Amino acid sequence: MLSQEPMDVPLRKTVVRARKLRRRMTLPEVLLWKVLRADCGGFKFRRQHPIGPYVLDFFCASTRLAIEVDGAAHDMGRNPERDARRDAWLLGQGVRVLRIPASEVLKDVEAAKSFILSSCTEPLPSTGFAGPPPRSGEDF
Repeated sequence: MLSQEPMDVPLRKTVVRARKLRRRMTLPEVLLWKVLRADCGGFKFRRQHPIGPYVLDFFCASTRLAIEVDGAAHDMGRNPERDARRDAWLLGQGVRVLRIPASEVLKDVEAAKSFILSSCTEPLPSTGFAGPPPRSGEDF
């Protein structure tokens, strides 16, 4: 399904897929979820979060940061191209993507958590959309 264009997949199907993926998380995802659920300096994370046609491994809504735990399969075949298209689409939605190799999570989950938290404090990407106009009386 990820090879389809972003708007070809109805949201309902993406939500169903996200629910299934929550029940079948990989070991690195489970380990990372355990540390992200704990105190993370006020940042809250969602797991297997649907957005458009995609399901993000983890998502911090307040910073618009997606965290993807990449296993070895992400380096094979057409997967790097597919990941690049997906990342570009997400960036167009104002979502930064942070990719962490599964092997690094298994090696040191606390270091992965620290890396994620430091990324949460980086500025949001510019999408060319300045947001809503200022309320009357506000300075620009």
